[in-house]
Amino acid sequence: MKGSQLTVYAANQSHRKDHMTVVEWILDETRRSGIQGATVIDVTQGIDSHGRYHAARFFELVDQPVGVTVAAEDDKIDALLGRLRDGGVRLFYTRCPIEYEVIGGEGEAQ
Repeated sequence: MKGSQLTVYAANQSHRKDHMTVVEWILDETRRSGIQGATVIDVTQGIDSHGRYHAARFFELVDQPVGVTVAAEDDKIDALLGRLRDGGVRLFYTRCPIEYEVIGGEGEAQ
């Protein structure tokens, strides 16, 4: 299958939207867009879209940068981007064309 891989970067885990963390909100919007899979990647360090440095600290992880990656058909990625834009949260993302498929038999151990 052909589609896009979208990675959305959240500056830190403490930001909130609609009583959820921004990451939870992104995952919820991903599901609402008909995308059936997402991977959340905790990042140790990063610089946000304002040029501010963020890092995971030993005792406090709320400033830890996070990336959410999804792969789906282009129309579903377009729908997700529309939902995220309408949400009013400042986010940075990358989008790349990809080929993908699910391999293995139905019902196999995951």
